Amino acid sequence: MLKEISSTQNTFIKELIQLRDKSRVRKKKSLFLIEGLRELSVAIKGNYTVDQILFLPKIIDVDTIENLFKGGVLPELISISEDVYKKLAYRESTEGTIAIARTKNHSIVDLKLANTKPLILIGESIEKPGNIGAILRTADAANIDAVIIANPKTDLYNPNVIRSSVGCIFTNNVVTGTNEEIISWLKLNNINIYSAALTASKPYINIDFRDASAIVVGTESTGLTSDWLEASKQNIIIPMEGVIDSMNVSVSAAIILFEAKRQRIL
Repeated sequence: MLKEISSTQNTFIKELIQLRDKSRVRKKKSLFLIEGLRELSVAIKGNYTVDQILFLPKIIDVDTIENLFKGGVLPELISISEDVYKKLAYRESTEGTIAIARTKNHSIVDLKLANTKPLILIGESIEKPGNIGAILRTADAANIDAVIIANPKTDLYNPNVIRSSVGCIFTNNVVTGTNEEIISWLKLNNINIYSAALTASKPYINIDFRDASAIVVGTESTGLTSDWLEASKQNIIIPMEGVIDSMNVSVSAAIILFEAKRQRIL
């Protein structure tokens, strides 16, 4: 018999709302919510452990969920009412599923790279979940070796990061750390640092990214701190011909990353 929850006042449902809304709760419990069938399927491919799945029977059936876990361990399935689903759902069209999954460790000290000449993207103090999500989508599309969030300002398991990344938080090799930790790790592993900045810069198309490279981008409003400008092998810039002198961080990252990828396939 499947467990059923119909009341929005259920204690477990209230706990899940806290898990959805509060970073400190996610960190304390090492759990987070995955909303949507597509995002759930990507998390499974990324070897995330899913403990429970709440589903709305009028939208999705048990067989569809079970098919996602063929050959694996099926989580506990909990049937919920439409009122409960509306209370929990962060957005309107998510195929009637909300899963509870376990977070992973994202420490820089545990970063392992198979490529001897890796291509890495580093984002310093990126605060907006939408920007982090867009960066992760770009990183997935370019199939780079790792994404590093330096001095993180936003929880990686923020629902908006998961939503805006379309689940690419689960497909990328993502770690976090302080500027000092990351710069030390890059130097220890002989990875060249190229910082996107306006000063003392060369056009990005004039840089050879075929060796081990870390491309560092900062926020549009403040740019990179001196930590990265001083550690950089070469500051790089995207020449701009319009009135403004900066672009959204995810757009800048995409332009530079795909130039690096172009060089590597020539």
